[in-house]
This record gives sequence, C-alpha cells and structure tokens, in this order.
Amino acid sequence: MSSSRYPTMPAPGLDWAETHMPLTRAAVHELAPVFRGLRISMCLHVEPKTAALVRLLAAAGADISLTGSPGTTRDDTVDDLRRAGVTVHAARDDAAPRVADVLAHDPHLILDNGGDLFLAVLDGYPTPSLIGGTEETTTGGILLRRRADAVRHPVIVINDSPLKLLVENRFGVGQSVVQGFMNATNLMIPGARATVLGYGPCGRGTAQTLRQLGALVTVVDTDPYRALEASLEGFIVADTPRALSNAQLLFLATGAPGVVGAAEIAQLPDGVCIAGVGHHAWEMELAALGSPVASEAYHASYATADGRTIHVIADNRMVNLVAGLGNPIEAMDLGLTLQARSLAAVAQGLAENGVHGVPEDIDRRVARDFLAVRTA
Repeated sequence: MSSSRYPTMPAPGLDWAETHMPLTRAAVHELAPVFRGLRISMCLHVEPKTAALVRLLAAAGADISLTGSPGTTRDDTVDDLRRAGVTVHAARDDAAPRVADVLAHDPHLILDNGGDLFLAVLDGYPTPSLIGGTEETTTGGILLRRRADAVRHPVIVINDSPLKLLVENRFGVGQSVVQGFMNATNLMIPGARATVLGYGPCGRGTAQTLRQLGALVTVVDTDPYRALEASLEGFIVADTPRALSNAQLLFLATGAPGVVGAAEIAQLPDGVCIAGVGHHAWEMELAALGSPVASEAYHASYATADGRTIHVIADNRMVNLVAGLGNPIEAMDLGLTLQARSLAAVAQGLAENGVHGVPEDIDRRVARDFLAVRTA
C-alpha cells in the first residue's frame, strides 16, 4: 500500500498556523541577522506548522532547500512554500526524503528529521560549507550517537529537551495520535481495551489521552522505571503477550524496529486495530501479515491463517500526521522555537562538535516564554 493512497485531511493553512505561533515568530525576528545569507537544508514533515518556520526563515534571508518525511507531506503546503520562494523537493507520495536534492544545496546548516541528511553526510556526501545543525527526533539522535566518533560538526538533538518531551511529545503527541486514530477509524474510544507499547513521553501522552476519553488502557515497557511509573499512574501494566492478547486497539510507541513480529502477531486477537506513533514505520513487521485482503482510505485489513482479521492504520506510519493534522499548533510553536534558537546557536559557534541536547539556557528561556503566552 503506497503512501499516495492516503487522503489528505483538510487543515487550517499556513497563515493560520503562523498567526498562532508567537514564539517562533519572535525568535526568527530576533535572530534574523544570524540566518541572513545562510543556506539551510531541511528534512521535515511538510505541513502548515513546520512551513511557518520555513517561511519565516526565508523571509529573514535564509536560502532554504526542503524535503519531506515519507507519507506526511501536504501538497498544498508545498505549493504555499514555493509561492514564498522556498525550494521544495517533496510530494505526498514520496517513498523517502529526497536527500541528494537538498544536500546538493551545499548547506551551512542542516535541520534534520530522523537522521537522513546527517547520515548521508557521514556516509560521504560532500557538504564543504557545513557548520552543523539540528536533529528533531529521538530516533535520529540514536542513529547519530551510534556513529558519534564520525560526527565532525555540532548537532543539537531537539528531542533531548526536557521541555519538548513534556509539552510537544507528551501533551501534543498524545492529543494528536488519538485524534488521528479517530479520524482514520471512526471507532469509539470509551470502553475500548487499548494497549500502548512504550511508555516514553509519546507513549505516556497517548495512554493518558486514551484514558481521559474512557478507554481501558494497558501499558507495556521493558524499562522497569517506566513500567513502575505507569503502574503508579494507575495504568494496567502487563508483559507483551498478555497485553497483546487483550487489545482491541494497539498503539506502537517504542520507536524500536521489529517490536511486533510473527510471534507477537500470533498473540493478537481477532479484529484488533493497530496504529503507529513513532517516527519510522518499522515497529511492526508488515511482511509477516502478507498481503491485505481489503483496504480503504487509511487502513488495510489482513487475514491470518487461523481466521483472524488484523487492521493496520496507514502502513503503521505516524497516525497523527497521515490521518490527522499533526501536533497542536501551540505545542509545535514551542518545538520550532527550540529549533530556531538551536540552529542559531550552531551558526554562531556556540555549540561544540558532536551530538548534544538543547543548551539549558535556550530550554529555560523558551519554557518561560511559553508559560507567559499560555497564562497571558
């Protein structure tokens, strides 16, 4: 099933998003002298909120080349950015980011999402002007840290920020994942037996949102600290076989590959609906299910040899972006402000070579600014 078959959800446009992103606007306006004249290569989920940052940076004088993560690009947003003079190498049916196209820009800065651009640099793609940049995701940060000895530039991992983990990942992702799931399925959440694999910030937010809507939520996490936290917060905590065998709704939020393979599929009950939360669609081994027997809109149905039916939403891609509008605008305002200020810190030579988290002074400043906006 190709990503091109997913309908695009109607959404408020780029202007609406930017209007409700005061922190990002203020940060880019303040830092415009830093960005002016710099070439920036980006990989992002191309949708109105991220496009607001891109358009603001372009208006500040940056020269941007942008590609998109697979399955989440909004073609109407691409058109808006091109009208604003941004070079965009992305379409909704792309199977992968167009890495070579954006790195051919010879960037001074990279803003990455999942590690695709930086890993290409580490694999030898020439970027003689590169100063460094940022990586949005935990997944990308893990991939870069595995090759830390080869990283010759400063890379700030935005998802290492305690502030982003709290606001965007926990509260933003929790809301948007459940909203995307409801958009894709039109199923009833109250009273449903929901299992969440992974109790990091995204899994925690998803579990809490499901419970607030009346679901009976079971959590699985191999980390004993996170499992204990889930238990103390009132969730049912179980091992994987027991949790899977009782699930009507299954949300995959571990971020790790191959978590649900053939053995786990054998434990799933008839009629279960499965949705992806993590950046990559690799947590479930779809090949183990064979070919779908039916598909429509956002989901496909698979028949097992023993007569069960298993429903998978959007090939297990990020359900909040494929079948929804992504994280709420205010949460993205915070995260993209961290991006802008971290990129500027790299450009100004304020970050050391290697893979790092967001500088504490930036994190605390954005926290104060966000609180002021939310309580005004």
